[in-house]
Amino acid sequence: MSENETMSTNELTARLQKAENIRARDGVVWKDKFDRTHTIADARELPDDTDVRLCGRVTALRWMGKLMFGRIYDINGEIQFSMSREELGEENYKFMKANVDLGDFIGITGKLYHTTAGELTVRVANYEILAKALRPLPEKFHGLTDMETRYRQRYLDIVSNPESRNALLGRFKMTQHLREFMNSHGFLEIETPIMQNIASGAAARPFTTHHNALNADFQLRISPELFLKMAIGAGFDRVYEVAKDFRNEGMDAMHLQEFTMIEWYAAYWDYKRNIDFTWQMVQELIKRARGTLQIEFQGTKLDFSKYDMMDYTAKMNELFGCNILDFEDVDVLRQKLVDMGMFPMSELEDLKSLATLVDYVYKRKIRNQIVQPTFLYNYPTYMVPLARHNDEDDRRLDMYQLLVAGGELCKGYSELVNPIQQAKAFEDQAKSIEGGEEEAFNPDNDFVRAMEHGFPPISGVGMGIDRLAMIVFDQPTARDVILFPIMK
Repeated sequence: MSENETMSTNELTARLQKAENIRARDGVVWKDKFDRTHTIADARELPDDTDVRLCGRVTALRWMGKLMFGRIYDINGEIQFSMSREELGEENYKFMKANVDLGDFIGITGKLYHTTAGELTVRVANYEILAKALRPLPEKFHGLTDMETRYRQRYLDIVSNPESRNALLGRFKMTQHLREFMNSHGFLEIETPIMQNIASGAAARPFTTHHNALNADFQLRISPELFLKMAIGAGFDRVYEVAKDFRNEGMDAMHLQEFTMIEWYAAYWDYKRNIDFTWQMVQELIKRARGTLQIEFQGTKLDFSKYDMMDYTAKMNELFGCNILDFEDVDVLRQKLVDMGMFPMSELEDLKSLATLVDYVYKRKIRNQIVQPTFLYNYPTYMVPLARHNDEDDRRLDMYQLLVAGGELCKGYSELVNPIQQAKAFEDQAKSIEGGEEEAFNPDNDFVRAMEHGFPPISGVGMGIDRLAMIVFDQPTARDVILFPIMK
């Protein structure tokens, strides 16, 4: 047994004994309630001499003979408290000193005052031990530094690392503000199935699970898109969902297999109106979270007071040296890229469709160069089979993406509501799947049938909440803004 393991065992033994001491005195170690009058945040706004009942986790204890100073913590911050042997009484004071450790939960009753150093403090008249922690908190000055441990033991990470606490708290409040924003603009929050017969609405590989009662395989949704649009067809003019989605793909700083999106759809809107709406939403969220539209993300200054527009097709044509809309054969385009010396054939040979090939080039040659907020528009029709074709050029889509710091925040478009065109697009996707394209759109005949009953004009957007929170709260990876990320 190592020295650390021995120390841990000794610590546990000591804390178990303290728990027995508390049980002997109070009858119970882990209490069922405490009637507090204020949160710590509330108490900070109150004047001196106010009577308060506060509670939280003990994060500091400093004994000075007949006087003790400590700190208790809740999710909104910490507050100092003081105890004196004279005021508490000899027995209560000694019991506190002998049996309360860092990490324990206590309730305190007393009056607010400011110390000579100017720190708001609670002068404790009485205390109650609410719960004994049998394991110690991480060491105060080093906390949790190993990232894997921080993700696995997020409950300790939040207590030990204020930056983690603030980022996560900010993310949850941002999601709340998202809902408030949508509701204030006449959108209705609805719920759509997570387990689906066919996971569709995006180009991604799904996770599969088995339903025992039905004796059938289902897929975890990769997007709520089709169901949300069917809700529009049912007569709900404006709908949204804060949705957990699942994609069986690789992981990096901006990609996780389980992630949270907000998707919204509005009848009678087009993609141009949604660009304005998206920008209004992003600006409001950033201003509310950071107090300014000029923020810093991982050392890069971002200005959300304005945005750029970039023609996707024109930018790709510039890179390719030709019009990508003229290509209909993926093999011809692949060979051209090889001849140009842009990529070796070995890197491109597994890309089976024009959509995946063009997207591959875009992500490696263009996307990372886009730093400031930029709306990309004017995409080839083969990129997204659910988007509406442009009236002036059938080879283009009425679609956009918002990019910031080399990453995609959201994708939106005027929705394809022509059932004949949609059925043809799904047929083409089915051929791509047969040809070995693992991340093609899964055709959904039920969706086409719903469309045949009539859809109004629709525009919709999907925005990654995790990615947005990364940028807003200056976090290096999506895991840092997820409370309990998936771990192996």
